[in-house]
Amino acid sequence: GEGGAAGAPAAGGADEGAPSEGGGGSEAAAAAEAATAAAAPIALSVADIERVLGPPRFEPRRDVARRITKPGIALGLAATVFGGETLFVEVEQVAGKGAVQMTGNIKEVMQESVKAALTWIRANVAELGLAKTASEALLNTTDLHIHFPEGATPKDGPSAGVTITTALTSLLTGRLVRNDVAMTGEITLRGLVLPVGGIKEKVVAAHRAGVRTVLLPQANEKDLRELPQKVLDEMQFELVSDVREVIRAALVPADVTEAEAAGSASGDGSEPATDDGRQVPLSHPLPSVPTGVP
Repeated sequence: GEGGAAGAPAAGGADEGAPSEGGGGSEAAAAAEAATAAAAPIALSVADIERVLGPPRFEPRRDVARRITKPGIALGLAATVFGGETLFVEVEQVAGKGAVQMTGNIKEVMQESVKAALTWIRANVAELGLAKTASEALLNTTDLHIHFPEGATPKDGPSAGVTITTALTSLLTGRLVRNDVAMTGEITLRGLVLPVGGIKEKVVAAHRAGVRTVLLPQANEKDLRELPQKVLDEMQFELVSDVREVIRAALVPADVTEAEAAGSASGDGSEPATDDGRQVPLSHPLPSVPTGVP
């Protein structure tokens, strides 16, 4: 009798356990449903991302436009072991005795690019439209300071010649450099533009910075085959063989004043208007260069 009585609770305990199993099944189903819902894609807007991560720290296109706001500044491109980078060149002149100062942690090869650019400009002051007095000032009574920002980063290599020449020409002629153009290439004393390396990395760096027009040496056309198709589709290239072509393509037209051009510094792609409502074509058309290289 005692055995039967003792067994009854055990049986009852088994009955009580049955609903428990059913409850566990419901929990498992709910967990599976939750996992399925969690796996479903969630669409996030830009506003959602900014709420989570905060506002953008860098706005490359606007940063470029804001930095090129006066004559004497040009945007070059460099290739490093970590990939491509944009490279600003800034030039300023002060009263002096014709000295040239270079800062920005530049090495010997790049210093030679500076010297070649200066010699070409001195040999072509008449062609550049510089008055005789300006020429004498350049040679005798003006010091030039050529600066490569971010001095903590060493800079070297034979590919900044066209950028240095463009920045110098911009300063001496008072014409702004277009803020939607980047460039790379070396020059000779005769003004020829020589091919350089790292084209893929440099163009990708320009694309990443929001710049959509790149001036390249003619002999580097073959290197465009290495670019990702997405980059090719969104970029415009001008292939140049002479530094005069670079200057014509890179500088804002002479009839556009610095005040008129300042409206482009926002980098929003809009063209500023003059007092009479005329739109100023800062991004003057470049000769068409096919981007779909076979």
